[in-house]
Amino acid sequence: MARISVKISPLHPDGTECTHAVRPSGKPRDADSGCAGRRNYAVVCSACGPVGEPHGLRVLAEPAQSAHRDSHKATPAPTTH
Repeated sequence: MARISVKISPLHPDGTECTHAVRPSGKPRDADSGCAGRRNYAVVCSACGPVGEPHGLRVLAEPAQSAHRDSHKATPAPTTH
């Protein structure tokens, strides 16, 4: 059985994932990086994809992350023969 991960991904204003170094304000550390800054945070499951709507603050995405992870624990694993 494959391990399922549920992570919180920072998003640019256009919805693409932000992997740039940013300041605490969400603005890019390197002005020449082409990063527009972080706008939202999405909960992303390796099995289900994006979960729910993006959240404005990372701390608001954490309960959704925990709830989704717990939903996988409650679901019995399929048996294979």
